[in-house]
Amino acid sequence: MAKYLLLLAALMCAGVANADNSKAHAPTVVGTDGFKEPLTKLKFNPGLDQREFERSSLTALNVYDPLESWNRRVYHFNYRFDQWVFLPVVDGYRYVTPSFLRTGVSNFFNNLGDVPNLMNSLLQLKGHRSLETTGRLLVNTTIGIAGLWDPATAMGLPRQSEDFGQTLGFYGVPGGAYLVLPIFGPSNLRDTGGLLVDYTAESQINFLNVSEVSSNHPEIWALRAVDKRYQTSFRYGQMNSPFEYEKVRYIYTESRKLQIAE
Repeated sequence: MAKYLLLLAALMCAGVANADNSKAHAPTVVGTDGFKEPLTKLKFNPGLDQREFERSSLTALNVYDPLESWNRRVYHFNYRFDQWVFLPVVDGYRYVTPSFLRTGVSNFFNNLGDVPNLMNSLLQLKGHRSLETTGRLLVNTTIGIAGLWDPATAMGLPRQSEDFGQTLGFYGVPGGAYLVLPIFGPSNLRDTGGLLVDYTAESQINFLNVSEVSSNHPEIWALRAVDKRYQTSFRYGQMNSPFEYEKVRYIYTESRKLQIAE
């Protein structure tokens, strides 16, 4: 009797296996929106060669740059100045200055930079950002001891970056021709004018009397320039591309559009 039961069970298992196998070989039903083979939907141009592809790719990076010849010379100068002067000075500054002191210097100058940040936030009618920047100035200037510490960030008041170039863009002023400024790097006509306005405003406001003291002590400006480069992560040549100039130009232009739109 047991043999007959085992035989019956084996036959049932074989039937189930055959049924599952038949399902495995059944055609897959794809809905009308399946799109299981996307390559069949693409249309290729058989005449497109590698040179045309590269040319079209570079065209996508085009930016209005009527002074390109001059800008490339300035870009090369900045490259060499950064390599031979700026970065060695920054490396020396990093070597001789303890990290906590470097952080304090950065916090101090960032606190000064919140003054034009606040001015431009107000001009752009950004109420929430203006309140946050005001809070940062009050907290860091008092509790942070003239900005040497940054308790505002720990309190949920992150540093914002607003400049007069963004303010002009907010009111519809176009960027104009692309420019590469000596030492400062990528810019355009609008942002260069905005840079001058921000510098003038900071000098006139004379927050914490720093601008007046700096006029008699240019080493403060030198320290600020070194700290600015110390906080900037960009390195010339890091893209490892012969088209670095075009890429930097494109990234700068598009990032400014995003900053103005936010």
